[in-house]
Amino acid sequence: MQKSDLQLPGPTSETKRPATPDPRALRILAKSIFKELRAQGYEPQQVVSFATEIIALVTDDISPSSR
Repeated sequence: MQKSDLQLPGPTSETKRPATPDPRALRILAKSIFKELRAQGYEPQQVVSFATEIIALVTDDISPSSR
């Protein structure tokens, strides 16, 4: 897998999960993504940039102006 190959599937009716997943599952997912990014050669600052982008997307999604 190369850096450009890192893509997550969009949500579909088959991939949607309950709104309140198990917090342990989210921790496992985060740890897996972190390990994969580091294994692919991403530097710590790049991982922070990735996390910042995720937070920005979530912020946009939950902001009242985006609805």
